[in-house]
Amino acid sequence: MRLPAVYMMASGVRGTLYVGVTSDLVQRVWQHRAGTFGGFTGRHQVKELVWYERHGSMEAAICREKVLKKWRRLWKLELVEELNPEWRDLWAEIAE
Repeated sequence: MRLPAVYMMASGVRGTLYVGVTSDLVQRVWQHRAGTFGGFTGRHQVKELVWYERHGSMEAAICREKVLKKWRRLWKLELVEELNPEWRDLWAEIAE
């Protein structure tokens, strides 16, 4: 099912974080994992999906992404650890 989502990718446990927004979470995470994006995620090997949040509209997802991008790193780490304390890669969960 394609629903707008905000997501966080990481390079590992408490590693480099990337916050993004997409209308197709499975496709976008696959692109990160395959390295089809150069830029920040490619340079820092940010390939593990560690957190995501579905939204009812793209507008809501974009608003949430903008808020999260302004957050301090510590707050983002705490958000991940609330729902994913072991920093598991959630790729298998969404790819099914």
